[in-house]
Amino acid sequence: QVQLVESGGGLVQAGGSLRLSCTGSGLNFVNYAMGWFRPAPGNEREFVAAITRRSSHTYYSDPVKDRFTISRDNAKNTVTLQMDSLKSEDTAVYYCARYIYTYYSPSYADTRSYNYWGQGTQVTVSS
Repeated sequence: QVQLVESGGGLVQAGGSLRLSCTGSGLNFVNYAMGWFRPAPGNEREFVAAITRRSSHTYYSDPVKDRFTISRDNAKNTVTLQMDSLKSEDTAVYYCARYIYTYYSPSYADTRSYNYWGQGTQVTVSS
């Protein structure tokens, strides 16, 4: 059974930092790109960042570009999201997800490109 478990969330002041981790099990971790998402208005999830299988490329949404850094350690089955200069607008539950390579996978920023999700970890930024 594929499982993704996030950790590292918590409460920080605006301008502070957090480091989120996502550990996978039940999958060949190196074979999959990974992404981070957070809730958006309505029943939607907003793309945050993604990383390809061997870290050759990374992708970020405009609101987090230059503040967040995604990385991975395939030997540890872990993908990390380093969040710096946090803003109150970053307050959300952050979800780790596994990318699936299919003919219909639209992009790294589209939730339809992912088929396994963790339960999320709460990030709260106080002002």
